[in-house]
Amino acid sequence: MFERKIYQDIVLWHESLKTKKRALIIKGLRQVGKTTVVKEFCKANYENVVYIDFMHNPSIKKIFEQDLTVDNLIVSLSASNLNAKFIPYKTIIIFDELQECQNARAAIKPFMEDGRFDVICSGSLIGLRGYNKKISRGVSTGFEKVITMKPMDFEEYLWAIGLDKSVIENVKQAFINKTKVLPAINDNLMKYFKEYLCVGGMPDVVNVFNTTHDLNQVREIQQSILESYKDDFGKHLNKEEIQEVNETELVKIMEVYNSIPNQLAKENKKFQYKLISKNGNARKYSNAITWLEEFGLINKCYNLDSLALPLEANKNQDIFKLYVADTGLFVSMLEEGTVNNIINGDLKIYKGAIYENIIADAFSKLNKGLYYFHKQSGLEIDFVTRYNDELTLIEVKVKNGNSKALNEILTNKEKYNVTSNFKLANSNIGSSKGINTIPLYMAFLIK
Repeated sequence: MFERKIYQDIVLWHESLKTKKRALIIKGLRQVGKTTVVKEFCKANYENVVYIDFMHNPSIKKIFEQDLTVDNLIVSLSASNLNAKFIPYKTIIIFDELQECQNARAAIKPFMEDGRFDVICSGSLIGLRGYNKKISRGVSTGFEKVITMKPMDFEEYLWAIGLDKSVIENVKQAFINKTKVLPAINDNLMKYFKEYLCVGGMPDVVNVFNTTHDLNQVREIQQSILESYKDDFGKHLNKEEIQEVNETELVKIMEVYNSIPNQLAKENKKFQYKLISKNGNARKYSNAITWLEEFGLINKCYNLDSLALPLEANKNQDIFKLYVADTGLFVSMLEEGTVNNIINGDLKIYKGAIYENIIADAFSKLNKGLYYFHKQSGLEIDFVTRYNDELTLIEVKVKNGNSKALNEILTNKEKYNVTSNFKLANSNIGSSKGINTIPLYMAFLIK
């Protein structure tokens, strides 16, 4: 199993059971590693584990249509699985693919009130968001702790490929102390970062790359994952008894999904409905965009009306960019040969899109909201975030070119009153004329 940061969140939940009994729900895109990390934790921390998979054992769902008393559930579950043993105070129950059985979520409350068994669940974002309410008994508040798992960030990727953690610590100290990274280390990390751009953070993809170092096989696995997501687009959409989406809505979702590469290829990467269809408008496609966002496949980055904190209060709901939640998957959406262009440094039309996407990806994995700043004059800051409790401007440069927008804002202090900034570039740590340059791979450190 790859080392994942979310494991420590599970440890904290486990420790919190001493003071309050709650089930843990881990939600996220399919194939980000939820089941693997849950099984690993339970095996290491419990004498007895009962594993229930609602995706591959759909008949079990009928058990949760009866009275949700713990004793009744245990009798029925043990009868359906002769290997399951329910040993009081020594057992954890895993509900995997929880979105496939919404009534099982309603069973969490009686299990927590009973107190004899711990419960940990995993499920897809869209399936747990509240769709299909008519086929669910609802969610009992106060009995769950919900956390989101995302694909591997760059640091987790470095762990996975076997980079010594002392090297990563050296880089962190250089970031904190604003000192240059040793040239050999910096060059190697930029190389790993370009690989990460192509591979992304899906565990199966990382495993294939680790095993073969064949980027063609990597692309094949990525496209297989995307195809499986498309199969999921038709689920959990309407709130009737059935879980199938109507054809009209499904077409809109696919149209938005297919338009993303073209949206990001533009100089101005603002999402434009007209690129989907001549009759495209917010009313027609807003539900499809929201659905893809809640599915977990895209991240929305909002334009700010002004450079001021709090950022959320200054965002413009109607002007935004869309980024793919895993940059490796985004690269696999592009034409063949893109990976070779990235590795050799000769990207053209999609250059800005790919590198902006990886920074949006990094910030999303830090649980940061995504914002940018664009004015009609053409002035644009790629990202705006809060860092060290200050509004901080982020500019993304594939090379170490000029930063016209940053310069303009920093030299107009009376108008903007902003000084905190980072220019992320294929460079080392440095500072010139008030602009702080750091390597692109350090985005995960802007916490």
